[in-house]
Amino acid sequence: MKALIADKIHEDGVKLLREFAEVDVSTGLKPAELITKLGSYDILVVRSATKVTKEVIDAGKQLKIVARAGVGLDNIDVEAAKVRGIKILNASEAPTIAVAELVFASMLSWARRLPQADAGMKAGRWEKAQLMGSELRGKTLGIVGTGRIGTAVGYRAKAFLMDILACDPAQNAELVQRTGARYVAMDDLLRQSDFVTLHVALTEQTGHMIGRHELGLMKPTAVLINTSRGRVIDEGALVEALRQGKIAGACLDVYENEPPIGSPLLKLQNVVLTPHIGASTVEAQRDAAIVVAQKIKEALG
Repeated sequence: MKALIADKIHEDGVKLLREFAEVDVSTGLKPAELITKLGSYDILVVRSATKVTKEVIDAGKQLKIVARAGVGLDNIDVEAAKVRGIKILNASEAPTIAVAELVFASMLSWARRLPQADAGMKAGRWEKAQLMGSELRGKTLGIVGTGRIGTAVGYRAKAFLMDILACDPAQNAELVQRTGARYVAMDDLLRQSDFVTLHVALTEQTGHMIGRHELGLMKPTAVLINTSRGRVIDEGALVEALRQGKIAGACLDVYENEPPIGSPLLKLQNVVLTPHIGASTVEAQRDAAIVVAQKIKEALG
């Protein structure tokens, strides 16, 4: 059994794969190079950089498994793989804590104005009087999507003494029991929340689920947080809302186009922006590599 690892994954995952497969680590391949190389491999392992297109899948004449050491599958042509009977695996559970912690890092950065404080200090300014912040305690957090990550965010919000609203067709009884979260309609969540955090997969239904109408429902003091997928927000509508003061700010780790070169977001002062680092912790990357290797082993029987 031959496995090609096309993106860098944690060495612990590579070691586990080598216990049951002949492994070739070859990262940074251009699409044409991957297509040329893939023909003799049974397993392809990627993260987010490598795009597993229909052309790539068609070139993998012996492919049995395509595995992503991460959450989403938007860099894999899942339908083309299904036609070929190729199994698609991922490690959706691995970055839960890392992403949940980034949500709070973002909220705290916004609430305590940490980017401005840091920039001022490095510029030689002592701006203590100008940097009045606010606490998370007593604020209402609206969680859109209460799967693994949304639920982990809810548990942490409880520790910060926040009130929690949630919106998800599949309600999580344990989240309600442990945190006192209340499930409400999307419009009610947007109207009542001080912070709104998005934790949904990108589908036809969730694409641009936050647009001009939804932003118009939010408080002018509210902050929108997105660590899921960039395209769940209409960025044009978000920029408009931020410029016009319809909402106070946004904390974004994901964008409609990555990197967001030339985006108006980069020139706004009322945003906290990070370069899609939600899962970028040593622990999450190690877990993702190990989980995906274990799933490959199980799939092979």
